[in-house]
Amino acid sequence: MPGGAYFVGIAGGSGSGKTSLVRALRERLPEGQVCVISQDDYYLPIAEQRVDANGRVNFDLPSGIDLDGLANDLRELAAGGTVFRKEYTFNTESHEPRLIEMRAAPVVLVEGLFVLHHEPIREMLDLRVFVEAHEDTQLERRLRRDVAERGYGPDDILYQWHNHVLPAYRDYLLPYRHLCDLYVVNESGFGRALDVLRHHLLQAAVTRSVEQEPIPLQGS
Repeated sequence: MPGGAYFVGIAGGSGSGKTSLVRALRERLPEGQVCVISQDDYYLPIAEQRVDANGRVNFDLPSGIDLDGLANDLRELAAGGTVFRKEYTFNTESHEPRLIEMRAAPVVLVEGLFVLHHEPIREMLDLRVFVEAHEDTQLERRLRRDVAERGYGPDDILYQWHNHVLPAYRDYLLPYRHLCDLYVVNESGFGRALDVLRHHLLQAAVTRSVEQEPIPLQGS
């Protein structure tokens, strides 16, 4: 987005490692030079989610996300503003959601499954990154994560995977893969891609710096 922040869309299927890549990038970029915004924090309330033919809630549809709200917040960041949003806690009742403050920064990382599918968001992106892994690898990672972090049983995870997750991946993400600028294959790690992206974003931060001050190229 010329004249404003440098917007990077990082998309990938569940278990591909896109969130880990975003976290690693944020840790390696100078403080104050990057803002991270996650599609997950734009989930609509569970009462507004669609159910499938078996009466199970399907969280893997674009209609379940306030993508227009996400696009509006990106515009606010592009204009130099600050955005506040309650974090999404994946319907975990014991977890009190935090109020997240997202401040304008030279680099904005936008992460989520549908950031390429939603045209207003896609057209704001200066760089589009696709994180991918074999579907079996993604499923293995999702099983570990959802059992450990969200308390789901294996049967529920497998049901969601085959009936919701994979169809969404194939319908709403893969069709936009050819529009991406960079592909990160994350079967066993993304170290080299991380170095390339970090270097590129440091240069972008220099170019798009809000205060037009030099930014050190030796990050953490």
